[in-house]
Amino acid sequence: MAGGWSKDGAVQEQIDDSVNDAVDRARRQLPAGESAETCEECGEDIPLPRREALPGVRLCVTCQTELDETNRQAELFNRRGSKDSQLR
Repeated sequence: MAGGWSKDGAVQEQIDDSVNDAVDRARRQLPAGESAETCEECGEDIPLPRREALPGVRLCVTCQTELDETNRQAELFNRRGSKDSQLR
């Protein structure tokens, strides 16, 4: 059932778009290529099992965890905005 100016299924389309955006972003962030032997942030050695498990890895577990936490906090907003903000 559509409400206001929206067409049928508009809410589901927005949910699908949000999920697809998140999947695309995650895929772009996957490392590729030759793994670094030392962390680009702190210079510590990256263990061989990590380098084998994640081709193209550039950071140690500690630095990658810090980066992931920083990125997670930066993504906590709705890029599409609410209906009210679009009407202003």
